[in-house]
Amino acid sequence: MGFAMPFVSVIIPAYNCERFIAEAVESVRRQDHRPIEIIVVDDGSTDGTSAHVKNLGKDIRYVHQSNRGPAAARNRGIEMAKGEVFTFLDADDYWPENKLEIQLAHLRKYPRIEVVLGRIQFTGSLTEADMKIRFEGPDNTMVNINLGSGIFKRAVFEKVGIFDESLRHFEDHDWFLRAREKDVSMVILENITLYYRRHENSMSSRKSEDDPTMIQILKKSLDRRRQDNKGLAELLPRFFDFDDRKGTQKHREGDSE
Repeated sequence: MGFAMPFVSVIIPAYNCERFIAEAVESVRRQDHRPIEIIVVDDGSTDGTSAHVKNLGKDIRYVHQSNRGPAAARNRGIEMAKGEVFTFLDADDYWPENKLEIQLAHLRKYPRIEVVLGRIQFTGSLTEADMKIRFEGPDNTMVNINLGSGIFKRAVFEKVGIFDESLRHFEDHDWFLRAREKDVSMVILENITLYYRRHENSMSSRKSEDDPTMIQILKKSLDRRRQDNKGLAELLPRFFDFDDRKGTQKHREGDSE
């Protein structure tokens, strides 16, 4: 697969996001990269999301389904996607203008990398803080991962599988843990690649890191790893390469072609 100008599929799951979805879509349109497709999966919205999306333009591939949760909405988008590269954007978040260009450049430079993530900046009414992502060990397990900050080679979902539709939240954490178990090659860049909006109805305002669902996800991951004679201490080491001096040197020595 060539990545000179890959076709990118942007999958936007939406549920009752009438207030925000126009900004999300416009942030995608502002990207310089082409070709690109925008897929909006309306997960049973009860507000004016449907009518609003239909008025945003004919370049949007829109589909409506009964409310089944974000995992099912993302999976529907994956089924529809035509691209060589997938990326996800929640309907209440948005991207900086140069997101795709920066991350695709990294895929071109380091062809063995399968997922490129970036830094997240929180915005909105609940909190506003620039967050620098670092993973030091199990105490920080996956807390700050967000799909919208990354781009993913299509083949990654053939390797890892799609999102677990039995999970109503933390489905992204579950996917990244399964990706770790499959030794998916990822890198986190220092660039901000997602503006993450926190508001009274956002998922982040309703869940916490001690949610029983997260504990169950971690237990399942540990059980799978025990079957492979791997332990909790190996959950995070080697998961990410950081775009710092050491990580860049590693790529220069082994990954660049």
